[in-house]
Amino acid sequence: MKVSGFTFIRNAILYDFPIIEAVNSVLPIVDEFVVNVGRSDDDTLGLIESIGSEKIRIVESVWDDSLRKDGRIFGIQQDVALSHCTGDWALLVQGDEVLHEDDYSVIREALRTHHENPEVLGLVFRMIHFKGDYWSVDPWMYRKATRIVRNQCGIHSTTDCCDFMAPGTSRMLKREKNSRLIKARMFHYGWVKDPKVLQEKLRFQYSRHDGERLSDGEINYLAAMRAEYPNYDVLKDYRGSHPEVMQPRVQLSVRLRSRRNRWLNPKFYQEVFKHGFRG
Repeated sequence: MKVSGFTFIRNAILYDFPIIEAVNSVLPIVDEFVVNVGRSDDDTLGLIESIGSEKIRIVESVWDDSLRKDGRIFGIQQDVALSHCTGDWALLVQGDEVLHEDDYSVIREALRTHHENPEVLGLVFRMIHFKGDYWSVDPWMYRKATRIVRNQCGIHSTTDCCDFMAPGTSRMLKREKNSRLIKARMFHYGWVKDPKVLQEKLRFQYSRHDGERLSDGEINYLAAMRAEYPNYDVLKDYRGSHPEVMQPRVQLSVRLRSRRNRWLNPKFYQEVFKHGFRG
């Protein structure tokens, strides 16, 4: 059984993606790792080359910046990376996601268990979304996502690259009966950035999601507003460990700002009323 890892990335330095940590967190459990590097405004290509692993294969691409609806360009570029994978299984780690080494054994066992069952097309991970700092998680963001897919069977990314779809279906793979939820976690750090850097990243992402629906002014406003972490005061405290590769970033970081117990904050109950209680 051969396992590929894959990802896509562009402007990793400009937007402070933990792409080095992402790739290094997966290398121990894959036989190859495909990185689709989009033409960037910084030295993202050099950054990936600096990892220096023989497992890594780099594919260079040029993004079609005219695609400004529903994040379609992200799904396309993710599929470019997937198409170069040669393993029986392909493990996705996005540029702001990191695997925890404590889950390696869970992933290996799940692959062994399901490898001979062709009905199983995807393995679903639990997502942990950090916001503002490394001690705050957002329980209202999507809680599960497919991060391992059976390769070369027609599976492709959803439009916005958040999950995958099997041939002939219109639902995310994580909601289909041919996926399996496993006890592995994906740590999502995309919202742990300096607010100014986050604003620029969000402006870029929103322009590719909503560029046909919103004006540039509306996109700028939305990015600026969300970069201030408006729901930070009602986030859940995180007391667990972080992946080993993230320790340098964690140790150099501080909390975004002080906050009181969320159970004493009326805004928390407003969020529960709108989205339900999820821990």
